[in-house]
Amino acid sequence: MRKLMPLNSLRDNTSGVALTEFAFSLPILLSLIFGGLETANYALAHMRVSQLAMTVADNAGRVSTTIDESQIYEIFAGAALVGESLDFEPNGRIVLSSLRENGETGSNAGQEINWQRCWGDLTSVTPAYGVQGTGSTNDDLEDGMGPPGNQIQSAPGTAVMFVEVTYDYQPLVEQLNLLGTRQIRYESAFNVRERTNQNITNTQGLAVNGC
Repeated sequence: MRKLMPLNSLRDNTSGVALTEFAFSLPILLSLIFGGLETANYALAHMRVSQLAMTVADNAGRVSTTIDESQIYEIFAGAALVGESLDFEPNGRIVLSSLRENGETGSNAGQEINWQRCWGDLTSVTPAYGVQGTGSTNDDLEDGMGPPGNQIQSAPGTAVMFVEVTYDYQPLVEQLNLLGTRQIRYESAFNVRERTNQNITNTQGLAVNGC
């Protein structure tokens, strides 16, 4: 006949304590692991969105002589490659603006958005400082583009490529979404180099990536 374990022995038996403690601590441990991974991924997304803004502004500024819609397509194709790891196109928006002096005098003198192009499916995002034509006949952009106290202006006879990039952060594990809904935004600006005509052409009759 099998003998039952005495009550005193049951009280002193600790063989399952470690497993029980692990079961209680497992959710905390997993939260720390996934939280660390999510934070690292979020920081990496910030770096990539910042790089995307600089790349687009730099590439647009490098186009010499004149700029055409076909070159806008190439610039945005490059942006698609840079943002591929972020799944940027369905979750982001790029606004590329050409800023220059408006040619007005007196109280109407200032800067203007000569042309503006957009790319990305996050169409709820609108240009923060004006649309194409803003400032062309008045001083609405007297101080240029950018946040108050940090505006960018174009020098006479040239232009500045001003880029706004907005991205809805995509978590590693969508079901967990430990950081909540977050939107990443960066701006960048580069001077145009060697371009003699700041107006945009469309020699191939391509569809315009308007905003």
